[in-house]
Amino acid sequence: MPRYRLDIEYDGTGYAGWQRQDNHPSIQQAIETAILGFSGETVSIRGAGRTDAGVHALGQVAHADFEKTWPADTVRDAINAHLQMARERVVILAARQVDDAFDARFSALKRHYVYRIICRRACLVLERNRALWSAKPLDVAAMHAAAQRLVGRHDFTTFRSMQCQANSPVRSLDRLDVVKGDAEGLIEIHASARSFLHNQIRSFTGTLRLVGEGKWSADDVEAALLARSRRACGPVAAPEGLYFRAVEYPDT
Repeated sequence: MPRYRLDIEYDGTGYAGWQRQDNHPSIQQAIETAILGFSGETVSIRGAGRTDAGVHALGQVAHADFEKTWPADTVRDAINAHLQMARERVVILAARQVDDAFDARFSALKRHYVYRIICRRACLVLERNRALWSAKPLDVAAMHAAAQRLVGRHDFTTFRSMQCQANSPVRSLDRLDVVKGDAEGLIEIHASARSFLHNQIRSFTGTLRLVGEGKWSADDVEAALLARSRRACGPVAAPEGLYFRAVEYPDT
């Protein structure tokens, strides 16, 4: 069966998340329905990451096994045509045939996310559901310094959801940078790791926001990490500011 890699962009607003769910719209279901529409095949796709409700993607990756071999451009364009007809906020950026050994989830070497915060007095209109709004300015330098206390291999129990299904809370965090974005008032939090725990980045963001507001110090963040307790975490940031940015594979 020919296998295809799909690079995907989506606006997660209004979706229950990536994973297919009964009676709730999902990104996975939208793509699988579009594939059925153009190919007549019932295909189950596997994504590199299961984004939550309201989370967006700039570079989600999935793979799909077809019964028939199609030109890669046809796969991309035909899926997009059916997604557009269904008025889904999902698009296939690229499709290409890959070896059967490629697995969108298990072949991934590193996943990259970005969380966007916009600081301004007026509430968001055009960026509503695209970023987290802060009515007050945040101290980016202090947030970045505190974030470095979290980089490395740690037990991240404090920063994972109580519903997290991972076997272990131990993860290696390769990058957690807080930087000013190109637009006025924009702050970006860039996170990179082989894998993340459920709600880990949103938990980081909510905690680092406390630092940016002057309510916590870098030492407080480190103490929360060492506490290994969900109760030590700051508020979990809303999903709309989070973007699944890219996935690294051995060939990239």
